[in-house]
Amino acid sequence: QVQLVESGGGLVTAGGSLRLSCAASGRTFSNYAKGWFRQTPGKEREFVAAISYSGSSTYYADSVKGRFTISRDNAKNTVYLQMNSLKPEDTAVYYCAARNSLVARTLPREYDYWGQGTQVTVSS
Repeated sequence: QVQLVESGGGLVTAGGSLRLSCAASGRTFSNYAKGWFRQTPGKEREFVAAISYSGSSTYYADSVKGRFTISRDNAKNTVYLQMNSLKPEDTAVYYCAARNSLVARTLPREYDYWGQGTQVTVSS
């Protein structure tokens, strides 16, 4: 019922910035909280950031706090992840996700819909 498509990934040098976007289509007139996760080969998918439906509550992994900012534009059915001061350890496939709730959560199993992922590579 809901499709999520990430965009904005790419190759950047350490210290650079990228902004990821996640556009929703299908059944988009529901109150979904949104999140961003990332995954590298051989590792579990890890939490990056999450935002409530209203945007009033946001949550960040300690590893990205102060560098990444999650935001949303409900009129456009889009969530964003602004990534500044990127480090090589930020290299991963980044996924956006949505859950059928107003409340943001931080575990992958708490989300109902997932995008296809977008690659972010940060070189030294």
